[in-house]
Amino acid sequence: MTLEEKIGQLLICGFDGLKPSDEIKGLIKDYNIGGVILFSRNIKDPMQTAKLCNSLQKISKTPLFICIDQEGGKVSRLPKPFTQFAGNAAIGKSNSVKLAYAFGEITAKELKAVGINMDFAPVLDVNTNPDNPVINERAFSDSPNSVSRFGLAVIAGLQDNGAIACCKHFPGHGDTSLDSHYQLPVVEHGIERLNEIELLPFKHAVENGVSAVMTAHVLYKGLDEKYPATLSKKIIHDLLRKEMGFKGLVITDDLEMKAISDNYTIGEAAIGALSAGADIILVCKELRKQKDAFEAILKAVKDNIISEKRIDESIE
Repeated sequence: MTLEEKIGQLLICGFDGLKPSDEIKGLIKDYNIGGVILFSRNIKDPMQTAKLCNSLQKISKTPLFICIDQEGGKVSRLPKPFTQFAGNAAIGKSNSVKLAYAFGEITAKELKAVGINMDFAPVLDVNTNPDNPVINERAFSDSPNSVSRFGLAVIAGLQDNGAIACCKHFPGHGDTSLDSHYQLPVVEHGIERLNEIELLPFKHAVENGVSAVMTAHVLYKGLDEKYPATLSKKIIHDLLRKEMGFKGLVITDDLEMKAISDNYTIGEAAIGALSAGADIILVCKELRKQKDAFEAILKAVKDNIISEKRIDESIE
């Protein structure tokens, strides 16, 4: 692959419409992007979704990651007749690991049937702040051990049945009072507390072979006073990679979310995330920002800000 083709593989992009738009076709053909993310705006029914995914794959020279947020409950992109689940809080209250596995299994089979190969799930955040505006019922429990139990069952259900599981939001979005879609949340806890609560489900997921981890747009002052997790080398490279031994894919949350976009340009964010150790950059909406992220990474490699070796590590 050329340098440009390799950089394209680091991007997962969103688009509008029930069919491949000219914009997404161009990103796949001309930029060699690594994947797409589907939202409710892209999905009408199983037949249309399968046609869409097949069309996207046919355009691409290399197999695409086709991703979705299918957590069950509040965050579900697939309408009926896809199976509708009550969500993680309901699974937690049921206290049934069997039900958690079944959710992962059924979801994986339905995703696979229409050509979606990666689920940005499960949520491994611990719901320690009941007033959290963004996690709350998306979490299994306020107990880290319970979150681990149910989260591992969902991961197994997904991955045993052919879907890539991407757990989130590392290193934990449960004890925040702000929504990172709109503002940058700050967590003051030190490493001892984080090890006991927030990090525990992620450690168990890594130990049990989760394929991918999504980073949180949250500033953890006890880990890195300057950079939010998505842009933090201390959190991604030092903690997740070296200390916890994670060898899979690290994917950013959407870089267009205001926790990032209010404080960094898309280029700064893309370069920062890759420099910190992320493998894949998620840009969910604007074509201009998707192209700007690509151009910024390319310039950073040519200017020796990021090494081509760093790009190769992510491609591998």
